[in-house]
Amino acid sequence: MFDRISYLFLFFALLAEIIGTIGGFGSSVFFVPLSSFFFDFQTVLGLTAIFHLSSNISKMALFRKGLDKKLLLYIGVPSVLFVILGGILSNYLDSYILKIILAVFLIAFSLLFLIKKELVIQPEPKQSITGGALSGFTAGLLGTGGAIRGITMAAFNLEKTVFIATSAAIDFAIDFTRTIVYFKNGFIHQHDLIYVPFLFVIGLIGTYIGKYILQFIPQERFKQTSLVLILLIGVVMIIQIAIN
Repeated sequence: MFDRISYLFLFFALLAEIIGTIGGFGSSVFFVPLSSFFFDFQTVLGLTAIFHLSSNISKMALFRKGLDKKLLLYIGVPSVLFVILGGILSNYLDSYILKIILAVFLIAFSLLFLIKKELVIQPEPKQSITGGALSGFTAGLLGTGGAIRGITMAAFNLEKTVFIATSAAIDFAIDFTRTIVYFKNGFIHQHDLIYVPFLFVIGLIGTYIGKYILQFIPQERFKQTSLVLILLIGVVMIIQIAIN
């Protein structure tokens, strides 16, 4: 059984979880592009949804005091609604062009907020709902919407525990919903379920390590760290697209 497991893939999963916890937007933004080197796109979607369920339970437990119920409502509800739409369309649309669009979007917007450091978007309903809808839709369609939600929430200049706890709670609702959609799409294959217990443990360990590292990052540097990681995600996606 163990000879069919890629330990390099599991190492990348752990790295993605640690970085995703530090950045506050979840592991999928690194997990999806890295996993695409090992599996077909549909399998990546299925594994990502399952992996995220365990990692977000860990984050909600470790950062539960920071949960912002208002943002959870404004960002979370449209995220769940649009992840269903994205998950259904993932069975029909060409993901290649959409990956390019997402990568360019991440690079452009992260650079905007890195350069314009004084630019802060207020967490008003309109901005929150728009960011949540985009995040959910891309999560369902491409397997990763956390970076868009990360951009939205980083722009709100939130305290880091609020950022991580709220993002994890929203992500959990998204992952629970899209797991059902992906299962109906046939993206969750029986021969790939061998990775599920490993990914569950990695989700717990990676979150804990990320939380430990996070205590050494001052609040004023947290937003910048998140945006730099999002920029790197966009670059990784462009490199992956170019290689393929």
